[in-house]
Formats: sequence, structure tokens, C-alpha cells
Amino acid sequence: MSPFLTELLQHDRFVLTTHLRGDGDAVGSTLAMSRFLQKAGKTAHIISPDRVSSNLDWMPGIDEIESYSGSLAQRERIHGADALVVMDTNSAARIGDLADSFLHAQATRVLIDHHPDPEGWFDLVYQRDSASSTGELVSELIGLYEVARNATVLDHDIATQLYTAIMTDTGSFRFSSVNAAVHRHVADLIERGGIVPEDIHIALYDNRTLTSLRLLGKALERISLRYGDQLGFIPISRQFMTDAGGERGDTEGLVNYILSIEGVKVAVLFLETEKGTKLSFRSQGDVAVNSWAAAFKGGGHRNAAGAFVRGYLDEVVEKVLSVAPKYIPCLQSARDGLHDRPEDEASGDLSEADAAYLTALLNTKSR
Repeated sequence: MSPFLTELLQHDRFVLTTHLRGDGDAVGSTLAMSRFLQKAGKTAHIISPDRVSSNLDWMPGIDEIESYSGSLAQRERIHGADALVVMDTNSAARIGDLADSFLHAQATRVLIDHHPDPEGWFDLVYQRDSASSTGELVSELIGLYEVARNATVLDHDIATQLYTAIMTDTGSFRFSSVNAAVHRHVADLIERGGIVPEDIHIALYDNRTLTSLRLLGKALERISLRYGDQLGFIPISRQFMTDAGGERGDTEGLVNYILSIEGVKVAVLFLETEKGTKLSFRSQGDVAVNSWAAAFKGGGHRNAAGAFVRGYLDEVVEKVLSVAPKYIPCLQSARDGLHDRPEDEASGDLSEADAAYLTALLNTKSR
């Protein structure tokens, strides 16, 4: 068995958490890890920093997740744990009001995550940023345990949770993080867990309310393009959400619609909340957005990252977009409305380099 699992399973009482506004990977991998620990004879509880999005209410075990309230019972559970496990995030800021309790607890602080550059307050770490998802890492750990103990852990519920985790964090298996190993994990989940991928996809994506579809249509009308139409963004205000009758989960996946526009290499969704604006960054291919997110104390992967910025929505939008070329090299030569034309060409004068190129072209054509 792996050294990580050997050390992890020396503990008996676990409390698990994940990041704010937990997505399919966060919730699915945490539920699967909790069930795995219980099958290994441990006590495991999940306390989420906030309420789980309603689009995941169908998932097996969802009722086992408590939203953090700061109650005496929850505080006692945290301080009575042998191990505190943080899933799918490596930042104290991303676990909200739970951070203080986790940082100052006497328990072993465990990280299971696929994001780069983990913070240094964890005692035990299972992290690989090349993994497609935290769900893939949990699947890996369960497989190692089953081989070492000659036991069967994977069941229908765990398979459903892990399939959801992997599928959502790979964009339905279309992101660059998907490789043969990911498909082997998924094949094992389908075969041994007896799951039907179509059923999970329907539960996740084909049960939208009429209100959420109308919100989607109105939101798509707000798409704007900048930097030679290579960057697309949507600002979503609290007032917009109220007027549209939408809920938080209704904006899930919205940023990907921006990225589907021909020529757009970078997309940002600005979602205003009570305390500030949530930023969702997406990109394609070798265009990296994680350093851009990090500039606003966020983080994530090369092609998918996030951050949270305090301030009025309009101010945040301009603040974030104005520095985009600093972190996204392909935008540096672009100017709003000029579609990548050099500045001197736009003013009517050719640069020396362009003049030389034009002369060469004319000479070639005259032969």
C-alpha cells in the first residue's frame, strides 16, 4: 500500500471539507473519499464551507454533507478529529470560515488535490497537478487499497460520485488533462460500479428549469469581446440574477459558452456576490490563465482557474481585463476594435517592418 494511505489510515476520526461553491469534482470526490474511509472502518463526516449547489442534490450520499454553521456540535467534531482532510483545493481562503478551525487544530491536516502550488500548512499530502481531477486521485487511492488489502471497496454509489467528479472536471472528457489513464479509471467505474453514464449526464445537464434556460439566454446576450476578439467575458450582477429569478447553480458552465466562440482564446465570467465578484477563467490549448488568476489571489490550472475580488462589479471587470495582456501573451499585440492591426497601421502609416514586407510582396508579384 502507498506510504500516503498507510499514514492516513493510522487515524480513526476524520472530518472532510472542500472549497466554497463546490462543483462536481469537489462534492463527488469528497463523498467518495468519505465512503471509502467508512468502508475502511473509520468515522468520517463532511462539513462544507457553504451550501452545496442544488444541481448536485441527486448525488448519492448528498444528505451526509453538513453546511458549516459554526455550531458547537460542528466545532467539537472538528477539534475531536484525528485528521482533517481538505479536498480539491489547497488554499485556506478557499474553505471559507472553516479555515481558522483547520489551521489551528491539533489534528493531522491532509490534502488530496490536483491543483498546483499547495500551501504549506498541510502535514500529509496526496497531490498531482497533472491529474484530470481530484476524483481521479481518489479512484487511484481506492485501487491501491483494494490491491493491498485484497478487498472490494468500489460500489455503485462511489462509482457514481467519482464518475461525476471526473466527468465534470474534464468538460465531459474533452480537456487536455484527459489521457488513457483517465479512461481506464472511468471504464473501471462503469464496469465494476454498474453505472449508466447517460443517467448521470441527464441528472447533471438535462434537468434545467425553464428559469435557468431563460437566464442562460439573457446571459449570452451580455457577451462582450476585447483584444481583437480573442477575449470574451460576461458580467453577471446580483440584480441581473434577481431579475432573471436565477440561482447560483444556474451559471454553472456558462463560461464555456464564451470559449466556444470562434477566435476566442480566453474567457472570463464575472459573477457578483454579496461580498465581491467571483471570477471564472477559461482558456484553450497552451494559453494559460492560472497566473492571471493568481494576480488576484486566486489560482487553478492552466486552462481553468478562479479568483475572488472585492469591489463593485464594473470596477472589478475593468481592473481584471485591463491587465489581461500582462498575463496572456497572445493578447499583447491586440487593441480593442483593431483586430490585431499594428498601431501605426491603424493610424494610416506603415511601420518599417510592414513597409519592407509589403515591398517584398509587390516585388514577388511583379515577377
